[in-house]
Amino acid sequence: MSRPRLYVFDWDGTLIDSVSRIVSCLRAAAGDLGFPLRSDAEYGDVIGLGLPQAIATLYPGMGEQEAELYRDRYADRFIEADVEPSGFFDGALETLQLLKSEGHLVAVATGKSRRGLDRVMARHGLMGFFHATRCADETASKPEPLMLMQIFEELGVSSSESLMVGDTEFDLDMAARAGARSVGVSYGVHSKERLLRHRPERIISSIRELRA
Repeated sequence: MSRPRLYVFDWDGTLIDSVSRIVSCLRAAAGDLGFPLRSDAEYGDVIGLGLPQAIATLYPGMGEQEAELYRDRYADRFIEADVEPSGFFDGALETLQLLKSEGHLVAVATGKSRRGLDRVMARHGLMGFFHATRCADETASKPEPLMLMQIFEELGVSSSESLMVGDTEFDLDMAARAGARSVGVSYGVHSKERLLRHRPERIISSIRELRA
């Protein structure tokens, strides 16, 4: 199979080692507001969804006002914890730079908010690095395919020329719905067995394996 023209990456759990921080902040925000606490596995399981969808999954039936309080408190907790931003997984930044140097397009499709993604990219000196980015608060949340379709349209690339790289079922399901190829990473949130349900071309244990 030919190399993709476009590589689209999930952010948290795929490029950035931030899963434990997100789980901690989701738990702390719930505790601050007196909401029932969930297990770390349950908090981790929703990473990749937009925050409203994640909250609805964690707390079915929660009212709009309570959900808004939780969103705001989680954002406060995360900004407090992310004074020193979470780092890239080993080899991730190097792989991105190599893909660009070889002429590939690189993009991000994330469950983060636009404000959150821009803040962390600025902290890493990556504003303007990616050819396109989409966030959950400016389009439909994963696993709906809309954010991928918008990236394809923006960059003039077909779905068959594109590869989605992610650590969750939401990423790979989104790719399948968009008609794109996919690769799962085994070091993020969801297990290899769950990723395989969506028939990725490969499961990799290091981002460096993409170039092979």
